Amino acid sequence: MTEAAHVTATRRSYDTVAADYERLLTGRLDAAPLDRAVIAGFAEEVERSGGPRTIGDLGCGTGRVTSHLRSIGAEAFGVDLSPGMIAVAREAHPGPRFEVGSMTALDLPDASLGGVLSWYSTVHMPEDELTASFTEFHRVLAPGGRLLIAFKVGDERVRLERAYGHEVALDVYRRSPDRIAELLAGAGLVASARLVREPDPREKSPQGFLLARRPRD
Repeated sequence: MTEAAHVTATRRSYDTVAADYERLLTGRLDAAPLDRAVIAGFAEEVERSGGPRTIGDLGCGTGRVTSHLRSIGAEAFGVDLSPGMIAVAREAHPGPRFEVGSMTALDLPDASLGGVLSWYSTVHMPEDELTASFTEFHRVLAPGGRLLIAFKVGDERVRLERAYGHEVALDVYRRSPDRIAELLAGAGLVASARLVREPDPREKSPQGFLLARRPRD
């Protein structure tokens, strides 16, 4: 199957910026107590869900949030589209397992995860691709499993041609919490909590966090 042009462009862009992405974003979570609290609450819900405890950080980038999950006691691994990002993740965060893969076609067994973390990893996806990813999240989550998705709030597409000190070719989609919840529901995932925070000085839009679950059969 021929790969969509925007997928190729996204991979190439993140291969290009990988080293500087890790350098520039290292420590960001240390200065974001609310973000850390959301992640901690999600990890505890996975722990208490009664099913598998493994969390897949899908679209993990250079692995900084995967590593953070492990630092708070969660069992986590990472998957990312970009081989360059995965190479940096393996070097910068030894310990977790990191693999190259696509969120729309995950190389994971059905119902094998207790949690899926999508930390801004769907922001470059048009809606049909986003729907495909949510369907995959449902497939790999065990009944009762949890999903945490972080996203940029709004109702527009923004074109990025430079980021992290490099030329890139990226579309960034801002979406409302209601729309994210609606698309999740279409994939069989039930929203259970949502939070919107105002942008910090380095951000250009409000930031959204939505927790959902796969219902028990």
